[in-house]
Order: sequence, then C-alpha cells, then structure tokens
Amino acid sequence: MAASTMVGKQRIPKVVKVKNKGPAEVQITAEQLLREAKERELEFLRPPPQQKITDEEELNDYKLMKRKTFEENIRKNRTVISNWIKYAQWEERLKEIPRARSIYERALDADSRNVTLWLRYAEMEMRNRQVNHARNIWDRAITILPRVNQFWYKYTYMEEMLGNIAGGRQIFERWMEWQPEEQVWHSYINFELRYKEVDRARNIYQRFVSVHPNVKNWIKYARFEEKCGSVAHARNVYERAVEFFGEEHPEESLYVAFAKFEENQKELERVQVIYKYALDRIPKQAAQELWKNYTVFEKKFGNGQSIEDIIVSKWRFQHEEEVKDNPHNYDAWFDYLQLVERHLEEPKTVREVYERAIAMVPPTEEKRYWKRYIYLWIKYALYEELEAKDPDRTREVYQACLKIIPHQRFTFAKLWLLYAQFEIRQKNLSFARRVLGTSIGKCPKNKLYRGYIELELQLREFDRCRKLYEKFLQFAPENCTTWIKFAELETILGDTERARAIYELAVGQPHLDMPEVLWKSYLDFESKQECEKTRSLYRRLLQRTQHVKVWISFAQFELSAGNEDRFTRCRQIYEEANKMMRNSEDKEGRFRLLASWQNFEDEFGTESLKERVDKLMPEKAKKRRKVQAEDGSDSGWEEYDHYIFPDDTANQPNFKLLTMAKLWKKQQQEKDATE
Repeated sequence: MAASTMVGKQRIPKVVKVKNKGPAEVQITAEQLLREAKERELEFLRPPPQQKITDEEELNDYKLMKRKTFEENIRKNRTVISNWIKYAQWEERLKEIPRARSIYERALDADSRNVTLWLRYAEMEMRNRQVNHARNIWDRAITILPRVNQFWYKYTYMEEMLGNIAGGRQIFERWMEWQPEEQVWHSYINFELRYKEVDRARNIYQRFVSVHPNVKNWIKYARFEEKCGSVAHARNVYERAVEFFGEEHPEESLYVAFAKFEENQKELERVQVIYKYALDRIPKQAAQELWKNYTVFEKKFGNGQSIEDIIVSKWRFQHEEEVKDNPHNYDAWFDYLQLVERHLEEPKTVREVYERAIAMVPPTEEKRYWKRYIYLWIKYALYEELEAKDPDRTREVYQACLKIIPHQRFTFAKLWLLYAQFEIRQKNLSFARRVLGTSIGKCPKNKLYRGYIELELQLREFDRCRKLYEKFLQFAPENCTTWIKFAELETILGDTERARAIYELAVGQPHLDMPEVLWKSYLDFESKQECEKTRSLYRRLLQRTQHVKVWISFAQFELSAGNEDRFTRCRQIYEEANKMMRNSEDKEGRFRLLASWQNFEDEFGTESLKERVDKLMPEKAKKRRKVQAEDGSDSGWEEYDHYIFPDDTANQPNFKLLTMAKLWKKQQQEKDATE
C-alpha cells in the first residue's frame, strides 16, 4: 500500500531561484568551446589498413565481395542511378566491358529517360573504341529523347572526329527535322563551312529563316552571303526579308542593315531610297536608330539641302505623331505650322496643315479652352495676308472664324479688331466700320469700344468719337477711364463746358470703379481753368471723404495757386484738416498730415509756427498685436508703430505717470553706464 502511494505521488524537483541574472564577467564564445574541444581530443582514429592482393583466388574473392555489395545496393533501390553508374565504372576499370555493358542495359531498363545514364554509357563505349556500339547507343538515345541536344552534339562530334563527314551530315539532317532552336542551325552551318560547302550552307540558311524568321536571322543570312562575296545573293536576301515582313510589320534594324549594306557597295541612291521608304512606314518612336543613321549618311554623302531636308522630315514626323496623339494640343500645332512655314514654300502644303489644325474645335464652350485655338485662326489669317498675299482668302478666314465662335457666351475682341484693321489696310473703310459696328451690337466689350474709338480718332472723325463714347458710357457707366478719356477729348477740342459737364455726370454716377482717379482728373482739369471752382470741387470731395491725401492735395493746391494769401490759405487748410482728423482712428494718416504740415512750416513758416507744429507731432511707440491667418487661426504676433498725440494725453490719466517712469528708467541706465 505504501509502495503504491509512493508510485502514485511523483516528486516535483525543486526549482532553484537564480539570484543574479546578469551576464558573467568572463564570456565564452562558441569558437572558443570548439577550439578547446579540439585541443582536448584524446582519441585518434587511424586509417584502415591497406589490403594487398597477391594471387588470383584473393582477387576473385574481392570481386565477388564487391559485386555482392553493388548488387545489394541496387536491390535496395533500383531508381538510384548513381549506384548503377558506380557499378558499371568499377567493372570498366577492371576491363570487364561486357559486364559494364550489361549493367548499363539493366539500368536503362530501370530508367530509360535518364540523360546522364545514356551519356555515361556512350562515353564508356567511345573510351574503349567500341565505335559501332557507341553509334548504336547514340541512335537509341536520339530516338527515345530527340529533344536532348547534348545527344545530338556528341553524336555529330564523334562522327566528325572519326572523319565520317557524310555520317555527321546525315545526323544533322535527322536533327533538323525536329526544327530545333537557332543555335543548332548555326552549328550545322558552321559544320558545312568547315569543309567549304558554301552551297550546302546557303541551303541550310534558306531552311533556317523559314523555320525561325526573325530579323536577326535574315540579317545573318545576308551577311553570310556578303562575306562569301555574293552581293547579288545578299541583296536578294534583304529584298526577300523586306517583302516577308511587309508594310504591316516593318522592322527598323532590317532597314538599317540593308542601307549599310548598300552603302558598303557604294550604291548611294539605293541607300536614300531605303531610308525614305522605311521612314514613311515606321512610327517615329520606333525609328530613332533609323533617323540617326540616315542623318549620319546625309552628312557624309549629301549636300546642305539634303541635310536640311532630312532634319525637316524628322521634325515633321515628330510633330505628326504629337498631333495624332492629342489633336487638341494647340501648342503642338503651332510648332508644326512654324516648321512648315519656314521650310516648305508650297502654300498648298501649308494650307493643308492649317486646315487640319483649325478643324480641331474645342469640345466645350469655355473661353479658357478657346484662347490658343483662336490664335491658330489669327496665325492662318496673317499667313494668307503677309506670306501668300491673298486678301480674299484672308477675308474668308476671318469670316469663318467669327462664325465658329459662340458670341452669346463669349467673344474675342482681338479678332474683331484685327479683321477691321485688315480691311483698313485693304482701303475698305466702310467695311471695317461695319465689322466693328457688328461686334459692338452682337457682343459689346470695353476693348471693342476702345479700339473703334481709337480708329475714329486716327481718322479725325470726332463726331463719331462722341457718339461712340456716349454708347460706351451707356454700356459701362462705372468705367472711370472712359469718362476721363471723353472729357480729355473735349478738352483737346477746346470745348471746356462740355468737358466740365462730362465730369459732372461722371462724379454723379453711383458705382464707379476708380472714383479717386476720376476726382483727381477733374481737379487737375479745374486747376488749369479757375481756382474758385477748384476750391469748390475740393470742398465737395471733402464732404464725401476725409482722406488725408485729399487734405494734403488741397493744401498743396492752395500753396501753388500763386495768390498773395496762399501761405495763409494753405495753413488754414492744415489746421482744419488736423481738427477734423483729431477724433479719427487713422493715426497713421494724421501723422502724415502733420509731417506734411511740418515740411511746409520748415520751408515757409516762422520759428513760432514751427514750434507750434512740432508740439503737435506725436511720439512713436512699438506695440504688438496678434496676426490671424486666412482660416481664422492665430499665426503669431507682429510689431507695429503706435502714435501718441499730445492732444490725446488729456484723456489718459496715467500718461504723466508713465512718462515720469520712462524718464526715471532712462536716468538709471545713464547712471549705470557712467559707473
């Protein structure tokens, strides 16, 4: 009972806790352990003793023992070919060729598709000069495994070494029936060439290119004929290759090789024909090497015109590919047109390219897509007028372009103006006016009005200019530049009252784009006429805005008026402006006003007046404020100039205390510096 309880309860070994888990002070590497084990090696295994066979009986016993061992290994696993090969090689070393042959045959029965087995079997027969046996083995091998090239190579090599050239040729012919890879054909050709059989090699090449019709094989065939001195045959091969690939699958390397062949034969005209024929049929992307060789050829044998023609053809081909890939790439059309205009003198060809370009109408009615397209039409019209000297076709180009543009959505004032200017150059003024009138009636724009008015000004038709200005201002009454130009025209014509009336109408418009420019022009106009009206105009402007620039301009006007009391009037303006801007939040503007006043007093005022203005000048202080980004987040702090005017100190009870504190700080800094 006690024994059973002891068996049932197994003792659990006590786990010893490791107190120190850190690395040992002395570290032992694996290399050190191996080195110490090698040094302490005590046992030394002696090599087995050598056996010496002294009589035939011992030799037979030894052979019997080895054969039993080999047979036992084979019986364990018949599929291990290395056991068969070792057995046969051992028998071969003993000059037991029939036994070795029998072993190989047994091995072939076990695995007849093992390449190594066939090779070792045939090599054994060849080493022992058993030629017929070797032939028999090679025949069996190439019959069972006809796709193993090593069998064929060794078989043909054996026959060639034996001098059996006809037998080797027969083996090659049997091999070619299987249509092997390219290198095999080259081996057969080299075999025939070693024995000067050129006609046989030529026949093999003909069969070879029919089985493997690659470009490089055709080129090798042609170079073979060229090397043999048969130029006619080589040219025939190239022509057959070109015909074989046809126009659907042109090959660049074939034409390059063909052209170089003809160049070597000094057939320069043939070379040019080949290059041009190829360039007309091969895309630009696939003809880089062809262009390069053609250019080199023309530089060597051509004249300046031929070199230019090849360069032009190259660029034209490239532009054709670009416009074919993206017909709406108008920049590519511009480059193409520039090329044909510069190097092709035939108007028919140039017009054909222009017609193809303008046929690519933008697919959407958005003006930004039409801008480059319209310049194609303009370039076409200028070509017809300046290069082709055909005004009728120029007029047709302009009219066709104007019909295409969707004027209800947008128009191009430049095109209308160029059309009108063309008609003026043709001395057809009435038609030019009709064109501009149509443009204004169909799609009025500021640029069209300005161009029409400029035309009438050059013709000195001032009544027409007045009518156009009236229509222009009805179309865009907020345009200050138009009001100013209209008033300046009347001023030049000497009609001051009309000019003043125009200005009065202009300043009364509710939504002007640049009112400050208009008022400045009006003030300049009145300043040249009457001073009182100018002062009145300044007062009207100050009722609308209290901007510091207006006050300074008013004061400078009074200073330049030339009256006896001009200094008094100017000073009064400055005082009035300072009083008006005292409560303004524009501290910077008030400082600029006082600075201008101070400059005036420095030049024309007395000492007391200068001191008075100096007392009004503010103190400049640096302050910081937060800067907000466009999204409303804080982007940091910035410093700015803050002006403290003496008039503002009365409203700040602590200003005197702050001033005294600054003065005390300054005195302390000077005292520290002296010590």
